[in-house]
Amino acid sequence: MTGKGTLLRAAVGVAEHGNSAELVTVASDRTLLDRRRIDLTDGDLPTHPHHHEGSWAVGRYTDSPWAREITLAEAIELVECVGEAAARGAELCLDALSKTVAMPIARIAIRECPPLPPTIEDRIADNRAQTVADSVMYREALATAAEARGWSVSWYDRERVFGDAAAVLGCEDIDAALLEMGRSVGPPWQARHKLAAAAALAAMASTDL
Repeated sequence: MTGKGTLLRAAVGVAEHGNSAELVTVASDRTLLDRRRIDLTDGDLPTHPHHHEGSWAVGRYTDSPWAREITLAEAIELVECVGEAAARGAELCLDALSKTVAMPIARIAIRECPPLPPTIEDRIADNRAQTVADSVMYREALATAAEARGWSVSWYDRERVFGDAAAVLGCEDIDAALLEMGRSVGPPWQARHKLAAAAALAAMASTDL
């Protein structure tokens, strides 16, 4: 699949874990172009401010050995600070990627986000929401940075993405195809790299590649 004319374009698949993510970039001819780990924030900031500091502020998990006293206002301010840092980190990381990959990147595939309450305070208060709000914050930072670069964002379902990738490749054994892709770059090639690669491949079903 070469998309418009003969111009090769690329898609980036993202497998996030905390404030970090594995990015795997694949060309529309299925060539693996780049594999890298990124960190959206540095070690000076907490990685899960909704789940940790926010919870402590409302009296949740206060018996944990790492808990500390913090007010709700301070927790909300901290979430905002981490979100701003993640936005800057996403911009820098995607800029570095685009300068490394030798062809235009058209699309990025990010795991779909569950619906959340509208405000930080509401997200902290909701027991379900506070467990996923930090991950959503990082995914949304990457999506916003990608859109600012003119990339389309594809939101993938982790349960369906390997099947979607197999459909794009026209193969039945997606595991074998991903294993072969990993051999082209060598280790590490772990489950999260395969997930990111599958997401990038599945995004190629779009007409802009």
